[in-house]
Amino acid sequence: MILMSVFNRHLQNFYTLYMHIIKVDAIDSTNTFLRDLNREKQLTDMVCVVARKQLAGKGQMGTTWQSSPGENLTCSVFMPVKEILLTDQFYVSIATSLAVYDVLGNLMVPRLSIKWPNDILSDRQKLCGILIENVVKNGRMMGAIIGVGLNINQKEFDNLPQAGSLKQIMGQNFNIEEILHSLMASLEKRFDELKISNFKKLKEAYEAVLFRKNKPSTFLNIKGESFVGIIKAISNDGKLQVLIEDEVISDFDLKEIKLLY
Repeated sequence: MILMSVFNRHLQNFYTLYMHIIKVDAIDSTNTFLRDLNREKQLTDMVCVVARKQLAGKGQMGTTWQSSPGENLTCSVFMPVKEILLTDQFYVSIATSLAVYDVLGNLMVPRLSIKWPNDILSDRQKLCGILIENVVKNGRMMGAIIGVGLNINQKEFDNLPQAGSLKQIMGQNFNIEEILHSLMASLEKRFDELKISNFKKLKEAYEAVLFRKNKPSTFLNIKGESFVGIIKAISNDGKLQVLIEDEVISDFDLKEIKLLY
């Protein structure tokens, strides 16, 4: 069990702790909470903080994550990482994406895919966003703080036409607690596979379910100009490899390209 202080000074300061799961009623950001906890306690085991209500949830590239209180899963998980070089850090994203994909696959969610780098879609609807913050000490990865926002029972999303939920797609309510425990088990399984000897297998599994792979798609470049290309693969450092004109394959990082739906 973990002895801890509560870092959120502005909200209701009560929580429960059970088997490394910290339940918070309301909080600014679960990632920030867990980052502060790790700074104080130097975590070495898997720990999850889950919030019923998250007031300042974070997404990729500084975006915010919208979620109705009590209807979705908003959590962050500290995962210890060993034997992973900083140059191989994208494999943490691969393992995380596959873990969420596995959970939803077991729920028989149709037409699942992973939109690079780590959004989980059903058809074109975004069910889950993931934000990963690496924990680095002396130039080595010690762990990862994985923020997960999974839309479960929410029915409406304001000004988010691409957002979707399990309830919208499957037509039923889901037990959020059960999905949380399934997610933790799936993360543990995938991170157990996170070894150099498994990198090729993990990358192949990720690419096999990559959204829009081998299909002509429209992108925006860093200048806001649109172009057509075909996603072929990802590089070992996590860049998107896109076939463009003249049969040239170019590598793009997250800040250089945006895939339009």
